[in-house]
Formats: sequence, structure tokens, C-alpha cells
Amino acid sequence: MEFAEYVARQRPALMRFATVLTCQAWLAEDLVSDVLGRAFERWDRISGMAEPNAYVRRMVVNDYLSWRRRLARTTPRSDVEPDAAGYGDGADQRAERDAMIRRLAALPRKQRAAVVLRYYAGLPDAEIAGQLGCRETTVRSQIHRALAALRIDMTTDSRAYQETS
Repeated sequence: MEFAEYVARQRPALMRFATVLTCQAWLAEDLVSDVLGRAFERWDRISGMAEPNAYVRRMVVNDYLSWRRRLARTTPRSDVEPDAAGYGDGADQRAERDAMIRRLAALPRKQRAAVVLRYYAGLPDAEIAGQLGCRETTVRSQIHRALAALRIDMTTDSRAYQETS
């Protein structure tokens, strides 16, 4: 398969994957562009693999993990809350999706990567371990902790909603 054909076919899926992983569209665009640039340089080797898409997805995960470390050191932080009017027309589905993305964004990067690889990409523990460079037990532990944190966050959100109603 030619590189241009691969990009035309897989870029939308890689963008969705990176957007869920980073929780920011602009960062996902940068991440995918950088990864595809590096993949182009090595395309002769990558295209000969049994699963070139898995390899490129692994490149996205690795780049994300290193970007988060770099971004955490260089991005200024503030306590500014997002503008509530910026969330659209108030549709419940959109609000739930945005709330979940905020909860995912609060997870540590490895936990978020493990959850995204499991529930968004649908990978089994063995493949996630290979993507993250750790053992399967570590993957299960990361996912367990992430889901526990998300459950706590969701119960806190629902209690706060009940108190304001």
C-alpha cells in the first residue's frame, strides 16, 4: 500500500483516536501530523509489516506520552473555567460527552492511554501492554484505577447536581 493511500484511509481514524487520547483537537492534529511525518520517512519498513496500522497507532501513543510530559512542563496553567456558553445548544448527549472528556483529561496519562486503548480502540490487555511497554497486570491495574477514579468523579458530579436541583 502506498503512503498516500494509507493516509487517505487511516488519517480520520487516527485523528479520532488521538482526539480521544489527548482530549484536545489541536493537540491531536499536531500529534497525528508529527507521527505521519515520521512514518513517511520509514514507510518502506512499516508497510512491510503485518499490521502497519497497529505500529502507527503505537507511534501515536508513544508520542502522546512524551508530548504530555513535555506539555506539562511548558504549558502555563490557570484556574480559568471554560465558558459554559461554549458547550453548544445544551443537548444532553453533548454535555455528557464533554463531561466524560473532562473526566478523562483529569486521569494520569498512562491510565488514560490504557482506558482509551481498551474502550475506544477495543484492544485486549496483551496488545495494550505491548503498546504501552508494560505487563498485562500493569494494564489491568491502570484500567482498574482509572475506572475507580471515573466512578468517584461521576458520583461527586451527580451529588453536586442533586444539591443544586
